[in-house]
Amino acid sequence: MNVSVLKYTGEETGRMVSLPEGVFGVVPNDHAIYLDVKSILANQRQGTHKTKERSDVRGSRRKIKKQKGTGGARAGDIKSPIFRGGGRIFGPRPRSYAFKLNQKVKKLARRSVLTYKARENNIFVLEPFSFDEPKTKNYLAMLQSLSFLEDKTLLILPGADKNLVLSSRNIKKAKVVCVDHLNTYDLLNTKKLLIVETAIESIVQKLIQ
Repeated sequence: MNVSVLKYTGEETGRMVSLPEGVFGVVPNDHAIYLDVKSILANQRQGTHKTKERSDVRGSRRKIKKQKGTGGARAGDIKSPIFRGGGRIFGPRPRSYAFKLNQKVKKLARRSVLTYKARENNIFVLEPFSFDEPKTKNYLAMLQSLSFLEDKTLLILPGADKNLVLSSRNIKKAKVVCVDHLNTYDLLNTKKLLIVETAIESIVQKLIQ
């Protein structure tokens, strides 16, 4: 698949770049996408939820009434879950929601999403660029020149660029990541995918090897 290379100002460079079929033209696997997104969101959960159970509630351990002869059900101490103010039965406890997902499944999921983006013609390749200083208005001007100001965008860089990251941080619908931090959720959660030309080779190496 061939895509035109654009300048960050929105102008055509007159060059074309080929997007490898092994990454941008595979047979998509929706279940792999589902598993990878589920894994990413699960790993973000803190899992710090906790309720007071019987051993955590303040109260006397004395048996509140004798076992037999009262005509009612037997009962232990006042901290029993059947009484008001007692502990909660089977309440949530702190735990990790993370689960392991094979690297092959993760790579297949990302190739699948990139294929969908390519089919929808939502992948745009930009000539390498950078900003001299972090300024939000510069990033907004770039989006305006590309006509993506109203769309949710994801810019993929070959490596870390502090000025670009800081320039986009206050823009609600814009995000900047480098190839090493690319994940399936971010790819799905965007409308227009902007890839710096020099990042294509890194993406291919990361998702095929």
